[in-house]
Amino acid sequence: MPERGRVEVGPVTTDAEVERLLPLMRGYCDFYRVRPSDASLLAMARALMADPAREGVQLIARDGAEDLGFATLFWSWETTSAGRIGVMNDLFVTPAFRGRGVGSALISACLERCRDHGAIRMVWQTAVDNLAAQAVYDHVGATRESWVDYWLDTGVAQP
Repeated sequence: MPERGRVEVGPVTTDAEVERLLPLMRGYCDFYRVRPSDASLLAMARALMADPAREGVQLIARDGAEDLGFATLFWSWETTSAGRIGVMNDLFVTPAFRGRGVGSALISACLERCRDHGAIRMVWQTAVDNLAAQAVYDHVGATRESWVDYWLDTGVAQP
């Protein structure tokens, strides 16, 4: 494996970058054992790219021409803090580059985007058994919550 170079993190702003993002999003979905269609993943990425001020942003981490990972940040509000928040919905680093600071670089870039957007907090969640991710979150000084998540299917078909 070549020596690690400089990790650069930037927003996905072109259709060519969306296409490069797809294998990373697929890797993330594979990790969580879910199978949204490529068309649905691309549509989501393009919707974010089209309206980053209201929808959110996807960031991609690279070392030169090699894609290392990505993060997705959605904009929302939180009544309990009476402020705008950023929801880091996805954080994924390719297995070959885990443990090399890529996750921390993505988190840092998301946090900076939150500040730029006026968000008072960045929130996220991970699976209970994802101990590797939890170690990264503890390393960056994040505060652990103790909420229980629920969801309901709306019955709306995915495009």
